[in-house]
Formats: sequence, structure tokens, C-alpha cells
Amino acid sequence: MISAQAWAQTSLQQKLSTAFNRLQTDSQCKYASVSLTVLDAKTGEQVFTANPNIGLAPGSTLKTVTTITAFNMLGKDFKYQTPFGYNGTITDGILNGDLIIKGSGDPTLGSRRWETTTTNYILNQLVAALKQAGIKKINGRIIGDDTLYGSQSIPDGWIWQDLGTYYGAGATALCWHENQFDINLKTGPVGSAIKVAGTTPLTPYLNFKSELTTGAAGTGDNAYPYLPAGLTNIMYLRGTYAIDQTKKLISAAYPDPAFDAAFRLLDTLMRLGITVTGTPESTLSLTAKGLQTPAMTTTLTTLLSPSLSQIVYCTNRKSLNLYAEELLKAIALKGSKEATTANGITVLQNFWKARGIDANAMDMIDGCGLSPEDRITTLTVAAIMQSAKKESWFADFYDSLPIYNDMHMKSGSIHNVQAYTGYQTHQGRELVFSIMINNYNGPGKGIRDKMFRVLDELK
Repeated sequence: MISAQAWAQTSLQQKLSTAFNRLQTDSQCKYASVSLTVLDAKTGEQVFTANPNIGLAPGSTLKTVTTITAFNMLGKDFKYQTPFGYNGTITDGILNGDLIIKGSGDPTLGSRRWETTTTNYILNQLVAALKQAGIKKINGRIIGDDTLYGSQSIPDGWIWQDLGTYYGAGATALCWHENQFDINLKTGPVGSAIKVAGTTPLTPYLNFKSELTTGAAGTGDNAYPYLPAGLTNIMYLRGTYAIDQTKKLISAAYPDPAFDAAFRLLDTLMRLGITVTGTPESTLSLTAKGLQTPAMTTTLTTLLSPSLSQIVYCTNRKSLNLYAEELLKAIALKGSKEATTANGITVLQNFWKARGIDANAMDMIDGCGLSPEDRITTLTVAAIMQSAKKESWFADFYDSLPIYNDMHMKSGSIHNVQAYTGYQTHQGRELVFSIMINNYNGPGKGIRDKMFRVLDELK
């Protein structure tokens, strides 16, 4: 039996070596860095490695590191809590004070992904809490309290072009609708200017300047929204949008999600006949006016997020950058540090350092892999993935991995970067792998197909 196992392992190593060498010498990899690590998922034994200690940009495969750390530190049943309440006093149904939604980092608030997180459900919960308290009028403001995470929502190292897009939305303490909205487009003939035909939902507090032009058929969506600079409310749209695109919209990041949450609640209350004398505000808008966010003195209700297992499922299955960044800040708080991206990385690195992983092998800029400056080795990713195998929550994590090439694995891609990490059973032996390519040339589909040929040897 031992002899048979040794032969099978040697055979697999030989096949992987041949397949890896074919990939590494492919013309698409002429100027690329390529790395592969395959471990025994039960023991951690190295089955095959090629350039395992080269730090490479991992793309969204970095989300596996963040979510596994979150499972370890926060627990599978962890839920975010978002208090809703007021300051001041209530007299004869009139609140003389401010209504406050206090953010705690819940990325699901207002999300369409669960029935209990949709905008309508959340707004109904807030209205019900007001009615339960007998509040019929507010002599004050509605405030989105975004103070927990400080003023920097976007990690250092993200590129300017990404920041206004839905996938570049910042990780704020008070998230709303996954911090994104849609900009509707009115296209014309190829080469003509594209007009903005409104937004979904309506954002009357924003102005848009379109420098978009209609692209030729087949050129795809190359339209980018840019966040307002300074204290302006103008978003610029630049690039091209192909004439044959069917959606006729692009998804953009809210410049101030906490403000939009307050704006939506105010709009809801006014439509229900509940008078609010003040304006919607957020920590950002108050700071711009030289004002502080007031403290909540009375809690009316507390909104609960789905469990961490459910959040991780969407984080990995849908590759949601916002969710990964929010989890990283929750990790910072769990480590008794201020909720910043840098602190989250420090706590994460220290967690794995205590388990034998060199922090220098995981030079992270964020928790989602969007930054082109992220560097991590395939050996590190595979080792962290292998460590999850023995945990009670592993089934939930495994289920969060998408299926590509008939394999459970997380993908990652940014400019000229492609990576995969996952699990596969080979002749009854459970394996875990991480493969990365940086600086390939040519089409992404071509390099993906060639990577799959290497991974096919694990089947």
C-alpha cells in the first residue's frame, strides 16, 4: 500500500511538473512570474511546489485569507449590530432632537441579497421603531453616524480609476445598499456623446458630467465614474460604452453612503406624513460644516446582519470587495485596535505569525486583493487554506468557494494578474492548491484555459 501511494504521488508530481513547465514556457508567460503550490489538505505535506516563495499579486484570491481569518477570530455566528435611536426628548409625540443611525460596519445594510437586509425591509424596521416609540414629528435632523471607522474609507494603494466604481466602494462604518447605485445612460451613434438619463435610486443631491462616448459594437463597457473631488457634488463619467451593450447603465460608488441612508429615511418619513424639520446629514457632511456628530442617547432598535457564514458566502461567491474590507476592519476591532485597514492587516498578520506563517510572506495593502501592490506567496495562501480544513466551520467556507473548471476554488484577476486557490480530490487524496500568474500578456481567457490544464492534473 505504501509503495502504491508513493508511486501515485510521484506520478502526480511528474504530471504537475510537466504541466507547470508547459505553462511557464508558454508565450503568454514570456515576461510573467508563475507560482504553484499543492499541499495535502489533511496533513499540510507539500505535494508539489514551483516558485512557492515568490510574493505575487493575488487578486481576489486574497479574500480567502481575509475570510478564513474572520471565521477564526469572529466566529461563524458573528453578526453586525446597527443601533437606531435619538438624542433629545419626546413630548406629545414630538421628538425634539436628532434621529441617528449608528454604523458598526455592517456591509449588508440595504443589500438586495437577503430579505432581511433590503432597503425596504430596513426602512420599514426603522419606521416601526419610531411608531412604537410614539414619535410623529421630529424637530431635528436625521443623521447617518459614520464615526466608528474614522475618515478614510478607501485603502491606500487602490488606483484612482477604481474608486468611483461599484467594486471600488469604500468601507464605511455606515454602509448602505452595498455603497453603490446605478447611473442610467442614453447612448447614440458610435462616437457620439452619451448622456446621463438619471440614477437608480434617485440621487438629487449629486450632479453628473458625462465625457462618455458610444463605442463600437464588441468593445464592451469601458465607462468609469469618478468620485467628487474636494467638497463638490459632481461626478465625472469618462471612457466608452459600446453601442451593443444591453444594460445601458453603470454601477457607481456612493460618495457618502451614510448621507444616502439618512436621505432615504427622511424621504420615507415625509411620504408617510411624519414631519422632519431638519435636513439629512452624515458624519462627512457635518465635518464639512465644522460640526460634530452628536451621540445617540436612546436606542429604539438594533438591526442585525446575517451571520458571518452567510456574509462569507457572498464575499467569496460574488467576490465582493466591500464585504472583505469590512471584515478586515472588524478583525482590527476584534484585535482591540482602531478600525482601520492598516490595523486589520496587522492583526491578521499577527494571527498567522502565531501559527507559524512569516508576516513577510503576506505584504497586504487591503483585504480583498484589489490593490496591485498586494503581495503574497502561493505557499502562504495554500497553508492558510489547508489550516481551515480541520475547523468546525470548514463546510461553510468550502461552500463559499465558486465552481470553475468543475473545481471548488476562488478566482482572482486584476490587470495582467490571474490566480486561483481551492480544493480538489485526486485518487481519494484531498489536496489544496494556490496558483498565480503576474504580468502575463494576451487575452485573459487564454491564460485561464492554460491554468486550467495544469489544475486538471489534480482531478
